[in-house]
Amino acid sequence: MKLRTMLATATAAALLAGGAAAAETVKIGIAAEPYPPFALPDSAGNWSGWEVEIAKAICAAQEMTCEITPTGWDGIIPSLLGEQIDVIMASMSITEERAKKIDFTDHYYKTPAVVVTAKGSGITPDDAGLSGKILGVQASTTHQTYAQKHFEDSAAEIRVYQTQDEANQDLYSGRVDAIQADSIAMADFVNSDIGACCEIVGAVADDEAILGKGVGAGVRKGDDELREQLNAGIAAILENGTYDEITQKYFSTTIYSK
Repeated sequence: MKLRTMLATATAAALLAGGAAAAETVKIGIAAEPYPPFALPDSAGNWSGWEVEIAKAICAAQEMTCEITPTGWDGIIPSLLGEQIDVIMASMSITEERAKKIDFTDHYYKTPAVVVTAKGSGITPDDAGLSGKILGVQASTTHQTYAQKHFEDSAAEIRVYQTQDEANQDLYSGRVDAIQADSIAMADFVNSDIGACCEIVGAVADDEAILGKGVGAGVRKGDDELREQLNAGIAAILENGTYDEITQKYFSTTIYSK
């Protein structure tokens, strides 16, 4: 009897532990710097935006308990590795360099990198067009890496900003001649009041080694179970129409391509 009681108690404890583990909150790290329309806070500090909604939809599809956790962009990979967050969903491109440190899910959006200038500037998104110009990019992004590789010799200066908003402001103020960033974020910018001064002049030539294979969610190396849960969630919202429903609230065209 004592043995049966002990076994029953051990089994119950294991089941309870398993249930607690399953209910553990997954911390979804987004960049603490506003990046409309993907992620931005209101006056109360509540975050919304396309990527925030997509993250919540993926979690809902997999019945995961998730918490949006703003994290400084410069320290977002160290925060993942240090277990302050469990997932990165911050418009992070899947690149070979980053894949040395972390694992990625399947991509959940893919858009080109573009150059934006003042209207009528005559600047083109290549060496000739940017020759002698000041080009602004956000720090620690694929755009910084790309610009320093492809435009270092032609541009007068590659000016690096901590946030994309600072780069946008300097283009508006005429302190830089052009900026390079993601096409969707820049479409949102040029359609805003401050961005009415400016226009997208075209996409830069593709360089998959730098610009990556689209944007995916980052997880710690070896966290295969979580990665596959997220992959299943991405597939589910693409299949059931939730992805398109959310996307149509923010964009006039699709931002997903295989």
